[in-house]
Amino acid sequence: MEILIFIVVIVALIVVHEFGHFVAAKLSGMRVDEFGLGYPPRALTIAKKGETIYTLNWLPFGGFVKIYGEDGKLPDTAPDPRSFSSRPRILQALVLVAGVTMNLLFAYVLITSALIAGTPRALADAEVATAQQVELAVANVLPDSPAAQAGLSPGDIILSAEDGHNVFSGTDPVAFTKFVSNGGGNATIALSVRHSGGKETVLFARPTTGVIASDPLRPALGVEVATIGVVPLSFGAAVVEGAQLTWEATKLTAVGLWYFFSGVFTLSADLSQVAGPVGIAGAVGAASLQGMGYLFSIMAIISINLALINLIPVPALDGGRLLFVIIEGIIRRPIKPAIANGINTIGFVFLILLMVVVTAHDIFKIVG
Repeated sequence: MEILIFIVVIVALIVVHEFGHFVAAKLSGMRVDEFGLGYPPRALTIAKKGETIYTLNWLPFGGFVKIYGEDGKLPDTAPDPRSFSSRPRILQALVLVAGVTMNLLFAYVLITSALIAGTPRALADAEVATAQQVELAVANVLPDSPAAQAGLSPGDIILSAEDGHNVFSGTDPVAFTKFVSNGGGNATIALSVRHSGGKETVLFARPTTGVIASDPLRPALGVEVATIGVVPLSFGAAVVEGAQLTWEATKLTAVGLWYFFSGVFTLSADLSQVAGPVGIAGAVGAASLQGMGYLFSIMAIISINLALINLIPVPALDGGRLLFVIIEGIIRRPIKPAIANGINTIGFVFLILLMVVVTAHDIFKIVG
């Protein structure tokens, strides 16, 4: 199921990206020969409207748009004035950045939708009464504490607790703290816990003194808990906050990508901060188990990453093609196809090697 959801998410993000190119090309007066769902070989032609055919293809991992003349290969006869290479370079540039723009807009829509649907977050006391899916979550675990030794982790949900005489089953952090300390450290507590992956288990921990530096005499587990729940925003509030969150996420992603790719060229990149297809599939699958709000949020982050990565001036990406258009505008003549194809091949090989390294790192993290 995780793989299926991952494929649907990736297809949606790529189709949105290609749809941006498609719309911009049509508005720029370019001839669009094909808009395809999936990659060739072609399974069937869905429809034909004007000069454009809409196809369904056998490899269901994305989509593509075929603009006449975008590869620089034109017949020896007079080229169609609506070919990509025949249109003004400003229009070529707009078509190239349209995919990136659509991914950013899509991320905004997803984040806004997540805010409307609601995602679990820490609640203020005044929000508890009106919140949905209210639970008691582990916010922090002290190293080497009874909670850490028992296997509690941040993000776990405490469903109930029992010390042999009393039972706790609420969502109030203060009440839970009192329950833990009331035993005086004389009884082991059985904690019914749901982990972030959805698995429920029972963990055993015995409160001890000296765990909390500010209150060393109080028996404690060494765990910080918080009440979390879902508080959906109104449409108006979500639209405003969604724009702010999209902008902040885009800035943070841009900074992260800058440090990563600069590290790639200096051989100092930190691969622990990135994920390839395997890691992304796991993240998407985990998010889908926690509700639509989580899934929309992770999709938005992937969409922002896809947009910004495509802007990198590496041949074979939109950013590389945009760089070619800018250079051609400066020198006022087309770059020779043989040179452009050679540089694109080098860029493509670089991207494939980088993907192999990141994917291998994903796998090593799983098996390690």
